[in-house]
Parts: sequence; C-alpha cells; structure tokens
Amino acid sequence: MISLWMDQVAHEPIRKPLSQDLDVDVVIVGAGFTGLWSAYYLKQARPDLSIVILEAEQVGYGASGRNGGWLMGELAGADSLLQSVSPEQRDLSHKLIHDIPDEVARVINQESIQCDYEKGGVLYCAARYPEQRENLKQQLQFAKELGYSHHDFQWLEKPELDQQLKMHQSQGALFSPHCATIHPAKLAKGLARSLDKKGVRIFENTKVTQWQYGQVKTEHHMVKAKWVVSAVEAYATQFKPIHRYQLAVNSLIIATEPLSDEIWQQIGLENGQAFSEASRLISYGQRTKDNRLVFGARGGYRFAGRLRVDKPLTKKELNLRVDLMQQCFPILKQKNIQVTHAWGGNLGLARNFHPHMLCDVKNGFAMAGGYGGEGVGATNLAGRTLKDLILQKDTVLTQQPWVMRKPFTQLKKWEPEPIRWLTYKALNIVQEYEDKVLSDKNPARWKRKAIKVLSDWLEALTS
Repeated sequence: MISLWMDQVAHEPIRKPLSQDLDVDVVIVGAGFTGLWSAYYLKQARPDLSIVILEAEQVGYGASGRNGGWLMGELAGADSLLQSVSPEQRDLSHKLIHDIPDEVARVINQESIQCDYEKGGVLYCAARYPEQRENLKQQLQFAKELGYSHHDFQWLEKPELDQQLKMHQSQGALFSPHCATIHPAKLAKGLARSLDKKGVRIFENTKVTQWQYGQVKTEHHMVKAKWVVSAVEAYATQFKPIHRYQLAVNSLIIATEPLSDEIWQQIGLENGQAFSEASRLISYGQRTKDNRLVFGARGGYRFAGRLRVDKPLTKKELNLRVDLMQQCFPILKQKNIQVTHAWGGNLGLARNFHPHMLCDVKNGFAMAGGYGGEGVGATNLAGRTLKDLILQKDTVLTQQPWVMRKPFTQLKKWEPEPIRWLTYKALNIVQEYEDKVLSDKNPARWKRKAIKVLSDWLEALTS
C-alpha cells in the first residue's frame, strides 16, 4: 500500500523518462534524498556541472517517501566510530551531526519548500515496563561519557514528560532537541522542483539495468559520465556487485485518521515532537500537520534481502503496530480510531552498522548508504559530504570517520544466506517474546531477568 506521505502528493506530475543517450559530468542513480541532496549541493557549488538523476519509479518512491518523518540530528553508529578520536574532534563531529535539522531548515527556507517542518525535539519514553527506564538511564550515562552535554540529552521525570506527551504507564523520558518532524514526500518533491529550476535533469520511470565506471545503462539508452553516484540505499541489493555490501530490511508504519482536538489534548505533541517507546521493537511516531498519528515499529527481513513491494501489511504486521499504539495511547482504542494507511519501506544496513560516504576518485564513483533508521537526516550530511569528495575538497565533512576514499569493494560484506535469515528469525523470536514477558505485570522475576540477558547476548552477538 502507498504511504500516507506519497498518497498526499500523488497529484504531482511525473517527469518524462530518459529518451536519448547522454554525456554528462555527473549521473546519479536514485531520486531519493541521497541523490537529491547530492545534486543540490553539487549544483550549488558548481553551477556549470551537467547533472542527471535517473529514477526507476518517481521522486521519493523508496525509503525517502516511506519513513516515519523524523529528521534527526543523529547518525546511527557514529558514537562507536568517534570513541577513538580526541574529545575536541568528537565535539566537532557532534556539532556537525546536530546541525543537520537546522541545515535542512536553512535550505527549505531559501528554496521556499513547504514540508511541514517543525523542530520540537524527540522524546525517548520509558513506558510499558520498568526495564525501559533503566535502559534509558544507561543510555544517558553513556552519552555523558561520550561528551554529550545537558543541552544534548536531558532526563524528564513523568510530570515533565506529561507536559509534552501523555503516554500510558510512562515513567519518564530522555529528551533531545536535535530532531525535527517533516512531511518527507513534500521535502523530496520540493527538492526536485528546486533542482529542475537549477538545471538538473531528473528522469523518472527510468530504471538502470546495468552500471559500470563511467556509464550507466537503462533499457533503451546509455548515460556516460565523469562521475557515477550510487544513491539507491536498500535498492543496492538489485545492483551487482554492490548487493553484497548492503542489506535490505523493512520498516513498517501505520497512520490514523485525523484525530479530534479532544483526543490530542489527552496525548500532547503540540510542538512537532517526535517520540519513541524504548523497547526492542523500536516503536516511534509523530503528529502530522493534519492531526493524524503516525506510528511505526521495527519491521522485518525477507530471505536473501528481497525488497518489500507495494502490498498491504499482513494481518499480523498490522495488528502488532495497532496493539503497540493502543497500549501507548488507550484512548485510540476507546474511541475506535481507524487506521487509514499502512505501509512498508526498504532501508539499508551496512555490515558494520554505521553509514558510509565513499569516493573512488580513480574510477569516478561515489556512493552513500547504510543509514539504518536515521536516513532522512543522514542523507543531508551525505549529500554535502559527497559534494566535497567529488570536488576533491578537504573539509570538516570529508575528515569524518565514516568517510572512505577507496573502492566500494573495501566495505565489509554481509554473510551469505541462510545465515542472515536464521539469525534474524532467532533474534526476532526472542525479542518479541521478551517484550511479551516484560510487559506482563506479573511474570516471575527470574523469567524477566533471563529473557533480558538472552536478548542482550543475541543483540551483542549480531552487532
């Protein structure tokens, strides 16, 4: 099923497909956020560059139009990479990452892009069972050890949390101001319109069937270029030999009908806050501009990393998310609030579980990916970084530990099947059972402890 976001921009016209061979400076494969941001910053720095974007479907079709609408000033896996650098370097990197939402705000203001941007921060809530409070407190302590300040992460006790979000059985929350909420499809479409005006040519319904250094081929035409940029994220699984280095997993999300003011008074989220409920099921949400509740939870993995197509969520997938949402906000069940949209998206995981922004100058090839669930913001950083790498500039962006100046074959490969699928199934079964045990009000203490230890062990084993 189409996402809420893409449904609400379905009226926008589709661009024509590629109809002739081209010879350009830069060809970008993929009109999601990575490709759009890369083109935007390249054209801004070098207006003379000829840039073409080839998109198999339409702008924002992939993860860029199917996410939860969080624009985070965080980067998945960055902390592990930054542990070995000096405190001064780490502080500089933190500022670079935290500035992502503000940088996006600067662009959308300059380009007059209306995408429902609100910077209200994010609330990581302890709610359905007491272990969540303990886990979040540990995260706060770890953040302090890494040099984060009170301005980056702040603990809110329940009365303080209730002023922003009233979640059932809440026991406090970890708050970070470095997050905004957006309508991601509006941002993608707005960026594309801006690129049209700047002379970047975007061809939709143009699937790349083959690529090599210096050129890409579609079904009927070829584009030669000094630089080929892979901006396909999870869809890299369709391109050999890149498919060995990127794993496609799913994120599954639902959206309610517009809620009344009466219901929102009992929930909160008046200032664009994003929120999550701190279980291993990784549930998250936001309030949309038209007063819907968007709510997602960790998705799945399909054998051999097969991409999820436009099919409705299964009954089990839908019920899990509805049940979690109603546990957090029982009024939705009491009022019989309906879910109007339910969708899945494909996101990419790198084997080392942190993003990569890679440039192979010798072969004229650049790529970025491995964002995990934080790609809406990470892609902006990636676009700026790829711009500097392609233009061979030495900047604070290119000096970060997630930047690679080497062939993509130096990335760590994923294990072959069926190892990946069996590992996922084991982890998923254990973590779903853990959530069931911990959310039970009267389980034996030994059972609570045992299942948590097992889940911790499995998670560490697979990381």
